[in-house]
Amino acid sequence: MVFGLLVLLAGAGLRAPGGTAAGEEAQPGQQAQSIEEERQLGDSIFQGLKEKREILKSSPLYTILSPIAADIVRAAQPRYPLPIHVYLVHDSQPNAYAAPGGNVYVTDELLYFVRNRDELAGTLCHEVSHLIHHDSMAVVEQQMRILRRELGAAILLGPSAGNVLAIALLGKLHSLSYSRDVEARADLTGADVCAASGHNPWGLIWLFGAFENSNAQTMPEFLSDHPDNQRRIEALQEHFNENPQVMSRFSSDPNSAARLSVPADASEVFLR
Repeated sequence: MVFGLLVLLAGAGLRAPGGTAAGEEAQPGQQAQSIEEERQLGDSIFQGLKEKREILKSSPLYTILSPIAADIVRAAQPRYPLPIHVYLVHDSQPNAYAAPGGNVYVTDELLYFVRNRDELAGTLCHEVSHLIHHDSMAVVEQQMRILRRELGAAILLGPSAGNVLAIALLGKLHSLSYSRDVEARADLTGADVCAASGHNPWGLIWLFGAFENSNAQTMPEFLSDHPDNQRRIEALQEHFNENPQVMSRFSSDPNSAARLSVPADASEVFLR
């Protein structure tokens, strides 16, 4: 759901974040500026979702999500410079997405889609890995550079820059996604984060199987990105085989996982 956060930040009139060209190493001052820009973007996205009343303030679903998220955040936080938070948002499709600034948003419908704790953990670990690698910021910077070229610097420097960017980005929503390599990297890093958090990294592989047996219209978006599922499964299995001291502690049998018991039609109170 990279497109949603792009529209939010553009609509807020934010300037394009500064970045470092591929292959260049950012200096300490540049790194600090980049992290501050990422934090500001994250705050803007959070406020946008809050104003749209999409973020859940309270729900019985948090009783399921929060303990798993806490394990994963403890494992991932040393690898990311901003505080990581996990929020439920209301949406009819099962999904999760990492936004710049450290927030991971999980749709309430995802908790009805996954079958066990480890599939949910695998999803969260995958998204947290996008934070670790600053993947959403990279997409934002790429899109802003494209828009500069398409619309012209003079337009983007004007007071209506936010509106112009929002309109332009709306036309690109269908084509915005992470690359094959980025998704594959998030799978592997996510497996490591899951193992470090004590959750079974096989959960992500099981989730691929659940997707194959589901209605294509209800699949989580990150499962539909570039690498085909079989290739992603094989890459994960190879990663497990290369790290037997860590990964051999976990069972490949989905029947070993704790099933989720999710209340039907859980009541929800939105953050205002």
